[in-house]
Amino acid sequence: MATEMPLGLSMLWESVEPEAALEERFGFNSFGAATHWVSAVLEQIWGLTALECSRMAISDQNAIVWVASDRGGLVVKWSRATERFAKLEASTRLLSALAGQGAPVPLPVTSLNGLDRETLEGPSCAVSFTVLPELTGDWLDVQDHAAVRSAGACLAEIHRTLGATHVDGSVFSSRSTGLKERIGGWLENFDRGFAPEATRRLADFLSRAHDLDDQPQLVHNDFRAANILTRNSRITGVLDFDDVVIDHRVSDLAKACVYLGTLFTDWRPTPIAVRQSLRAGYESVRPLSRSETEWFEILELWHGLMAIPGENDTAGWASGL
Repeated sequence: MATEMPLGLSMLWESVEPEAALEERFGFNSFGAATHWVSAVLEQIWGLTALECSRMAISDQNAIVWVASDRGGLVVKWSRATERFAKLEASTRLLSALAGQGAPVPLPVTSLNGLDRETLEGPSCAVSFTVLPELTGDWLDVQDHAAVRSAGACLAEIHRTLGATHVDGSVFSSRSTGLKERIGGWLENFDRGFAPEATRRLADFLSRAHDLDDQPQLVHNDFRAANILTRNSRITGVLDFDDVVIDHRVSDLAKACVYLGTLFTDWRPTPIAVRQSLRAGYESVRPLSRSETEWFEILELWHGLMAIPGENDTAGWASGL
């Protein structure tokens, strides 16, 4: 999984100096200092011996380190965002539950204290720390339509498993209003006017839409190339359940169709044919109801409008709507 990440320290998507971010956000004055701390934590809290820490990536208030250990390849993740600690603990428990049901997700490595995630004191702040096995595979190539169909089928299976998984959902964000109210409120208050014709179509679709006959449940909420591993056009891993929310499955599918092709700093719209392949794969496992089919068009257009980065839309997000 780490083979495409640069050696040493890097930023996952931000255009800032990683050394400065490492010290400002986490209190480490060098990549070596950070990996030395990681090795000590693994030894003392997890009973693992780190052989090499070759790569580290920073993403906002989070860090990821790839480690070769006496137990094989590991991915160490921590966050300093204290307001998210409760949700991170819940999402890690959810990951364990999914892995236990056969989903292609990494099973968290239990610490010597019997925990999947530990709150530790770092050099400058408290961090929420977890250790995962490194899954093998390459990030999803959206030009591989067989892999995209497999990804769609996998998303449907993930939805099915999430729907049957019993966890405390109180820490996961839940959409408090119906879809009509949510999208109508966005059109009224947040649409920036970058694609006026698409906005008019969305408003028209919304005015004629019937209520969606589906109950919200836990969904992935960030299903895209950067979080999907493949091998020979088959899915070997689905990563990053840290943004799980309670929402409609068809909204999660529509969002995945819009963002599927995004990969770290390579942020571009997903071609229509790729979206169609993803949906076809999804419906091969879980066909959409008539109501969901109606809402899919609305939700895909809405997520597409929200994805437009600004007036300087060099990637062409608006032109594809």
